[in-house]
Amino acid sequence: MPTNIDLDSELLAYIIEQGFQPGDRLPTISELQSSEHLGISASKVREQLEVARALGLVEVKSKTGMKMKDFSFAPAVRLSLFIALAQDQHNFELFSELRNHIEVAFWFKACKSLSAADIQEMRACVSAAREKLDGKHVRIPVEEHRAFHLTIFRNLNNPFVMGLLEAYWDAYNAVELSRYSDYDYLQTVWDYHEQILDQICLENFEQARELFIEHTKLLRHQPRMQRIARNEAAEINPAPLEKET
Repeated sequence: MPTNIDLDSELLAYIIEQGFQPGDRLPTISELQSSEHLGISASKVREQLEVARALGLVEVKSKTGMKMKDFSFAPAVRLSLFIALAQDQHNFELFSELRNHIEVAFWFKACKSLSAADIQEMRACVSAAREKLDGKHVRIPVEEHRAFHLTIFRNLNNPFVMGLLEAYWDAYNAVELSRYSDYDYLQTVWDYHEQILDQICLENFEQARELFIEHTKLLRHQPRMQRIARNEAAEINPAPLEKET
């Protein structure tokens, strides 16, 4: 039910108060600025509308107008996270640590919620990844990697967990960790994925979690992460200047 929480936005407050649902069409900008709705200027409506779009609450299309979208925590997290990455890519490691703790904390509940169809989908991810890696022309299984992990947690019915995890994988691709992965590293990653899945199928969730924790430690050996670490070390401890002779 609507609450008295101050959203610092007439438009967002109006959307909540009116009880708009996903798929509902919103009034036009000219209608919203009228006294019957918000009673604010068109420029202020547009400004607040951009915030709503950035939060993933509203979509705007030329033919269908403005419509409400399903709530997702990911857009807000993603925007903030990408700003942090643009300032310092080391922030990815900090967010990665948070992601690891989230997955470990929800591991048992998530594994117990998996259906036979989910298991089949995860198995298909492993097979597709192997096919890409073992093919004549090696391809990096980017989509499969993301899908494998997100499938484990998607039945939690917790939009905040999923939003954080979805933002993590968007950031993972943004810092190009997939692009700079070598073949042996990728093979090891998918060896772990297959072992994790096998243990989940046997309902050995504790062993599956231990394998997951082990496999998260591989990221520090990822080529791009190693280069970032070396660059940071060089900035902290620059090589001494050679003395002139």
